[in-house]
Amino acid sequence: MLRPRKKPTKSHLHMKQYKNPNWWTDENDSAWERTKAAFKRDWDQTKHDFGGKEPDTNQNVNDTVKQAAGKQPIPPRRQPNFEDVEHAYRFGYGARSHYRQQYPKWNADVENRLKQDWTSANPDANWDQDREVIHRAWDYDEKSLSE
Repeated sequence: MLRPRKKPTKSHLHMKQYKNPNWWTDENDSAWERTKAAFKRDWDQTKHDFGGKEPDTNQNVNDTVKQAAGKQPIPPRRQPNFEDVEHAYRFGYGARSHYRQQYPKWNADVENRLKQDWTSANPDANWDQDREVIHRAWDYDEKSLSE
């Protein structure tokens, strides 16, 4: 007996419809959704590598396999792996500790200061690419985790 797939949305009406075999379970659905997300990131990277307009997610086959197996978290599509942005998180988090008295909130002044510090310490880094992660780390509040 074949079980029908979930009802397609309007955006999926152009796709060919498949039916699951009778041995297909919710566990298969869960595993496929995880694997599909890893494959999508891999596909984004492939398009980038061939000159497409996708950003470089630094996704390699090892990342894809680990993500598909559930051994490594899957970042959102078009977002780099944590290891690739850890330096920017680290900088933003440390900058908050260092500058919190002078700049209690993120604003244009602190952004300009951090841009100067970042590009001075990391001449090969791209502020425009790393800014969002640095800002997110600046806004990180450990107290909200313990409440």
